[in-house]
Amino acid sequence: MTFDSTAAGPSIGPSVAEILQSHASGTGSPTKTAARVADAIAARGDDGTWLSTVPRAQLLAAAEEIEQRPGARTLPLYGVPFGVKDSIDVAGVPTTLSCPDYAYVADATAPAVQRLLDAGALYVGKTNLDQFATGLNGTRTPFTVPRSVYGGNMISGGSSSGSALAVALGQVPFAVATDTAGSGRVPAALNGVVGFKPSRGLISTVGLVPACKSLDCITVMAGSIDDTDRVLNVVIGRDNNDPWSRDRGQRYDGAAIRVGLPATDELEFFGDSAMHDAHLAFRDRITLSENVVAAPLAPFLAAGALLYAGPWVAERLVEFADFLATNPDSIHPVVRDILRSGEKYTAVDAFAAQQKLQQLKAEVARLWEHMDVMIVPTIGTTFTVDEVVARPIDCNTILGHYTHFGNLLDLTGVAVPVGNTADGRPLSAMILGPALSDDTVLALAARFLDEPRDIGALPTDVQQTVSTTTTSTPIRENS
Repeated sequence: MTFDSTAAGPSIGPSVAEILQSHASGTGSPTKTAARVADAIAARGDDGTWLSTVPRAQLLAAAEEIEQRPGARTLPLYGVPFGVKDSIDVAGVPTTLSCPDYAYVADATAPAVQRLLDAGALYVGKTNLDQFATGLNGTRTPFTVPRSVYGGNMISGGSSSGSALAVALGQVPFAVATDTAGSGRVPAALNGVVGFKPSRGLISTVGLVPACKSLDCITVMAGSIDDTDRVLNVVIGRDNNDPWSRDRGQRYDGAAIRVGLPATDELEFFGDSAMHDAHLAFRDRITLSENVVAAPLAPFLAAGALLYAGPWVAERLVEFADFLATNPDSIHPVVRDILRSGEKYTAVDAFAAQQKLQQLKAEVARLWEHMDVMIVPTIGTTFTVDEVVARPIDCNTILGHYTHFGNLLDLTGVAVPVGNTADGRPLSAMILGPALSDDTVLALAARFLDEPRDIGALPTDVQQTVSTTTTSTPIRENS
C-alpha cells in the first residue's frame, strides 16, 4: 500500500472548547464558524464525506439565529457545528440510509439531535454511511466511496464513514454516528479520531432507522475526549419512548483502574506484522503505567461470532423486509445478500443463540470481577477499497473481529488513536468496559491521550428525561 504524503492522517480542526472560547471572546462568532465550515466542505468537493449539507446562505442564517437567542452565549454548544449520520432523522431533511429509493423526508428530529440543537449546536448536514448501516468498510454506498485521510486508497471504514471523515478533515469538531457491530469505532480507527460507543440506552435511539434495534447505539465521533464529554453531557438522557433507555452509571472516582490485557497469542492481526508490532509496543507502554491483569479473549470472540453467523442478521429484516421484497434492485448487492441471509433462520435458531449468548454473558460477567476495563486493538489490519470490493464479506468480518461482540455483551467502548504503524497507517486501541462503566472507560482514554479530565460531579441536567414529542423547524439541504 502506497501512502499519499499530502493526506497522511487527520487534520483535526478547532475543538469544542476552542470554538466556544472564540465565540465568547468575540474573536469569532457562530456565523464566522459557519462560513469557515461551509468553505472547507466546498473546497473538498464530493469526496464521499457528506450526502447533503445545509446551503451556505441558510447555514449562516441558522448561525445568526443562534446568536440572537436569549442567553445564547451560556449554551453548552453555542454555535458549535456538527454532522449527523444519514440514518438519523432531522426534520425537513431526507433520511436516505445511502439508498435513494428508500429515502423519506423526516417530519421530526431525533431526540439526541434535538438536544444538540437546543444546546446551541449548529447542524451542518448528513454524512455518508454503508447502506442501511450494514457494513464496517464504507464501500457499500451508491454515492462516492469515501477514503481514509491516511491516503493509499485505504477504506474509511463504516458504516459511519462520513461521520469519521468530517471530524478527521477538521470540518466539524464532532459528528453523531451509530454503532451496532462496530460502526462507530472502526471508521474512527481508520481515520485517527476518537469513536465512543456508550452503553446501550444512554442516548435515545428514537429517530434512528434501526439496523438491529436490540443492539443499536447512537455514538459520538470527535477529535478528543474533552469534545466527547461535552457532547455526551448534552445528549445523554432517559427517553421514556425508547424501551432500551436507562440512566447513566457512576462517575469515575479516581480509583486505580485494573486493565485487562489478553495474552498476545490470542490476538489476531491477520498477517499484518506492522500492526502487530505497533500494538504490542503500545501494550508495553501500558504495562509500565497501569495495573495490568490477564484477560481471556475467547468468550468475547465467541459472542462476536454469533452476530453474522447467527440469527441476529434476521433482525435487520424487521425494518427492511418489505423494501427487500418490493425493491431488491435498489439495494447494494452485498447488502442485499446479507439481508437475504437472515431469511433462513427459525425461531428455534433465535432461542438457541440467545441461550448461548446468555452463557457467554455470564462467563464475561465473572471476568469483570477481576478487571475494570479490557484493551484490544480496534482493528487488526487495514484494507484498500479494491481489496474490500474483491472480498467484501471476508474483509468486513476481519474488520469486526474486535468489535462485533460489544453490543451483544452489553459493553461500552471507545476507539482511541494511539499512534501509527511503521509504514504510516493509523494505530487505534479500544478500551472496553461493562455496561454503565462509560466514565471509567473515558477516563482511561483521556489518560492515554494525555488529556486532563475533571472527575467532579456530572452536570445536573445529564439525568434529565427527554421528550420525543418536539418537532423541529425543517432544515433544507443541498442533496
